[in-house]
Amino acid sequence: MSPEASSAPRSLAEALRTRDDASLGALLRDRPDLIVPVPTDLTQLATRAGTRASVLRALEHLDRFALQVAQALAIAPDPATYDTLHELLAGDDGDAAVTAALPATVAALRRQALIWGDDDRLHLVRTARELLAPSPQHPSPTGLGPTVREATSGMSPGRVQQIVNTAGLPSTHDPVSAVNALTGLFTDRKRMAALLAGAPEAAREVLTRLMWGPPYGQVTADPAAHLRWLLDRGLLLPTAPGTVVLPREVALHLRGGRAHRVPEPVPPAVEPSVAHGRRIVDATAAGQAYTALATVEELLKHWDQGGPAVLRAGGLSVRDLKRAAVALDAPEPLAAFWVELAYAAGLLASDGAADERYAPTPAYDTWMERPVAERWGRLAAAWLAATRTAGLVGGRDAKDRALSALGPGLDRSAAPEVRHRVLTLLAGLPAGVAPAPDAVLTRLTWERPLRAPQRDSTEDLRIRLARWTLSEAELLGVTGRGALSSHGRALLGMAAAEDADPGHGTPHPGPATHAVIDGHAPTADGESDAPAADHPAHTGPLTPTGQATATAVGLLAPLLPEPLDHVLLQADLTAVAPGPLLRPLAETLGVLADVESKGGATVYRFTPASVRRALDAGQTAADLHAFLAQHSRTPVPQPLAYLIDDVARRHGHLRVGVASAYVRCDDDAVLNEIIADKRAAALRLRRLAPTVLAAPCDPATLLEGLRALGYAPAAESSQGDVLITRADAHRTPPRTAPEPVPEGPPSPDGVLLTAAVRAIRAGDLAATTPRKTTGPEATGGELPRTSPADTLATMQAAVMTGEAVWIGYVNADGAASQRVVAPIRVEGGFVTAYDHTADEVRTYPLHRITGVAELADD
Repeated sequence: MSPEASSAPRSLAEALRTRDDASLGALLRDRPDLIVPVPTDLTQLATRAGTRASVLRALEHLDRFALQVAQALAIAPDPATYDTLHELLAGDDGDAAVTAALPATVAALRRQALIWGDDDRLHLVRTARELLAPSPQHPSPTGLGPTVREATSGMSPGRVQQIVNTAGLPSTHDPVSAVNALTGLFTDRKRMAALLAGAPEAAREVLTRLMWGPPYGQVTADPAAHLRWLLDRGLLLPTAPGTVVLPREVALHLRGGRAHRVPEPVPPAVEPSVAHGRRIVDATAAGQAYTALATVEELLKHWDQGGPAVLRAGGLSVRDLKRAAVALDAPEPLAAFWVELAYAAGLLASDGAADERYAPTPAYDTWMERPVAERWGRLAAAWLAATRTAGLVGGRDAKDRALSALGPGLDRSAAPEVRHRVLTLLAGLPAGVAPAPDAVLTRLTWERPLRAPQRDSTEDLRIRLARWTLSEAELLGVTGRGALSSHGRALLGMAAAEDADPGHGTPHPGPATHAVIDGHAPTADGESDAPAADHPAHTGPLTPTGQATATAVGLLAPLLPEPLDHVLLQADLTAVAPGPLLRPLAETLGVLADVESKGGATVYRFTPASVRRALDAGQTAADLHAFLAQHSRTPVPQPLAYLIDDVARRHGHLRVGVASAYVRCDDDAVLNEIIADKRAAALRLRRLAPTVLAAPCDPATLLEGLRALGYAPAAESSQGDVLITRADAHRTPPRTAPEPVPEGPPSPDGVLLTAAVRAIRAGDLAATTPRKTTGPEATGGELPRTSPADTLATMQAAVMTGEAVWIGYVNADGAASQRVVAPIRVEGGFVTAYDHTADEVRTYPLHRITGVAELADD
């Protein structure tokens, strides 16, 4: 055996031992599930890296070309050389793009411990080979079938010899050499070409149909002549009665050595679709951002005095979602998005009462006090980091239960990463340029191809998340006209891009117009030149930094319209707000009038019910006249003044209190009129005195009933004072925003990586350091076992000599471990030693040390 072969790693654990600390840290960063908990040594790390769950998760984060490389290794011999892998991907004719991209992709797969070994002995991790190798139950995307050896494993030796002879090969003495001879024929390009040259035309057509997969076909008990020709020469091999398969070696010859029909080493470009000026995009996005704020405010104001009830299983009922959609004048899916956005921002929650209902949180009042741009910043940051996915509302979960807004089952861990990636792709284009949505989806499919569709859709979850991201970003004002806005770019922590040519509205691609992604220079289409395999997906929520949000708020603020302090009153009992209003004006006007239409200008309508609502809130007729005169650019119309005076004259003429409920009025004629009204029969009123009526219902029901009859009663307290109802009467207790659900363990930071690598190195040192055996019980990788007296004597001797020893230790939880320590002091039943495993000085109780052994001299 050559020195090179003897020094080659024989396992993944040995390959990991040859790595430096930076390489081990990169592995743990790329695959954070390997660090939870921290492995005790490199052998345990290698074992964990080869488990099915961990390998499957790593494969799901590979891009299409990295996955094609892994699939090619799965059908190659184990081990395979780099040249063999290159031939499987580039084919006999070669492919310059594959040649250029393959070294970086192999390095990325090796860094992630999915392959190991040098270029002359590349090994795919066994679990990955089992997952990716073709089989009848799990066909490979390569479309290849089993090898000749696998397909003939159940064939009789006599039949194998017949195939060898018919194929023009000499007979052999055993089936193994016969299969090797047949494999050698099928992998020899010249001899194989000569064999196929004599095939019937129909036989070649069959091979062409099976060449790219699926490789299996059906034959009858008496196959046709051209099929018999193929069967006799082993070009088709039987796998079951009536079923034949095209051997892998034959298919590769027909394909020109290619494992995949279309290798995709280069990510598809996100092609521009429409170009706008940057100012147009920013202005459009700012307008939509203001609309988003107004919509959320309107929703929470609608639920201000107590929103809909919480379902027993949690969430919002279908009926209440429809009511919210009607109130917002929006489709139900859009209403679900606004509801979930308010919930994600911590502005909405359940009140936790016995009859649990949804209501604004105290944070809503604080939020309303902030400037408009800062309010948008909180919504945008919450949306970008949220794992709750409004697009799923109305679907079904794995147990066929309906998914409701604000209910359980809406968290999708991939949502923040997909939103961030979609916006990053938009940021890779020049300012003002909107991509074709299908181009974005195609790029995401290339970056994460190994994702199974959900049960409620035939489409990949990431693609659905990307579609929702594009529409939600437009609704929220992160994008405008399909292009990323300047404040949206800042939200990602990126510098603003240069504007497109204002004269023509078309971008001029160039390095200066593209953001640098992950430290790699962008290509001509605005994308990073680094292979996606080098960039594992984020495993934790992607929350914008405070600085990024503040920068986005600063860019958005000048684009928002200034609030107005006036309205235009009209003779038809309406008021027109030509723009956004100052908050005190908007709040008072919202109580005094009903919103009739929204858009560039908001139209309010005054009605007897709306004026009564203002009087119920504690306003007087004089207050309302003064308010309108102060804030109207037009004179107060006479019909509006008459309406206010007429409602105020009748307001409070009736008083409702607690009996269960009572009605009192100084004018007994009014009470006689109510008693005589047949419509009041449902209230079951009875007279207690000439000026007092009693009812068995509660005061609120009695108030609503009398108002429905056309009266304007006022509620009063037990002391007889008029009760003033405020719009902000109901709030939940303090609530925090829902925490995003991360996709797997969070990405470790640099401090954790450094500590983990150090601990793994120390544990591996303890596990692999040669040691002297103290008996048969100390062999076989078990903890050393010695008597307490021997343990004490050995420790004391090690203190005097300064030598390190190997100990077994059981902690207070009963967990056993082995450590290499250098004893410093032994006293009081404790030993103080420098622990090479933990790289620190520790103190151990002697009674917890199972035994001690000396290290070998070497």
